[in-house]
Parts: sequence; structure tokens; C-alpha cells
Amino acid sequence: MKKLLIVLAATTMLTSGVLAESLGEKTGVNSVLGVAPSTADFVKEAATSDMLEIEAAKIAQQKGNDEEKKFAGQMIADHTKTSEEIRGLVTSGQVKAEVPTALDDSAKSKLDKLRTAKPGDFAAIYDPMQVSAHQDAVSLFERYAKGGDNKMLQAWAEKTLPTLKHHLVMATKVNEDRRAQTVGQSKAQPTGKGPER
Repeated sequence: MKKLLIVLAATTMLTSGVLAESLGEKTGVNSVLGVAPSTADFVKEAATSDMLEIEAAKIAQQKGNDEEKKFAGQMIADHTKTSEEIRGLVTSGQVKAEVPTALDDSAKSKLDKLRTAKPGDFAAIYDPMQVSAHQDAVSLFERYAKGGDNKMLQAWAEKTLPTLKHHLVMATKVNEDRRAQTVGQSKAQPTGKGPER
């Protein structure tokens, strides 16, 4: 009986490992599985994320509330800095990759949603978008810092992580504040009195 259990356990571990690897290759689930991206993919994703953050923040400075505008100012400053740093690593030859110069279709679509949002709908789009974007960024940088194939870029990813984690905390607070205000507004209780005349 013991031998059977050991064989079953070993088979399950091997099967799940092969399945996980296969899923990652076929569906791009590497981020879920904790697999480090290639250097080229990391540079592309990090640079695209920076460009998206900067452009989204510029829109937030026009359409957002005071909290969103303050957050957006921080995003522009920090993501401009990381853009310059990653571009510097690539142009110095220390990192072999191409830095994208334009946003991909997915990022453009997100910006279009922000640009066309009515003032009353802007926060409901921007705030959760920032939480999601920074969760993705933290995951991307953690995975590369742990398993990337360029030591210089790994060190940079690790050095940049605390800033991205701080952004995630800020974005989460902005989003929670918005949700609390929305819940507060929607829970206005009737007084039981008729309309005042």
C-alpha cells in the first residue's frame, strides 16, 4: 500500500509539473506560475507599462479628483525615471533588448477608455486599472529579479521593486477611497418623511 501511495504521489507531481509547463507555453500563464520572462520580454513589458502609466497619469491630471491628481503626479515622476533607467541599460549595451517606442493595442485601448470616460465615470475606470497595472508590474519585476538571465537587469528590477510596491499600496488606497465614497452615496437612507414642500 505504501508503494502505491508513493507512486501515485510521484505521478501526480510529475504530471502537474508537465501540465503547468505546457499551460504556461500555450496560454502565457508564466506570470501565474512564477516563471521569469526573457530579458527581451521583460524590457518590452516594463517599458510599455511605463509609457502607459505616464500617459494614463496625464489624463488623470486633467479628469481626476485631487487624490488621483496627486497619485498621477507621482506616477509621471517615478515612471519617467524608470523609463530613462531601462533605456540607459539598453543603450549602454549592458542589456541586449529593444525598448518599444509606441504602445501596443491593448495599452492604446486602455487609454482610449480613459480619454472618452465621462467625468463621473473616470475614477471607476482609472482607479481599478491602476491597481491591476501595479499588481502586474510587481509580479513582472519579482519574477525577473528572482530568475532573470541578465544580472545587471535583475539587480535593477530588484532595486525598482520597492517603488512599484509603494505604487500598488497608493493605487489600492485611491481605489478603496473611491469605493467607500460610492458606497456611502448609494446607501443614503430615506428619512421616512415625504418630500419637503
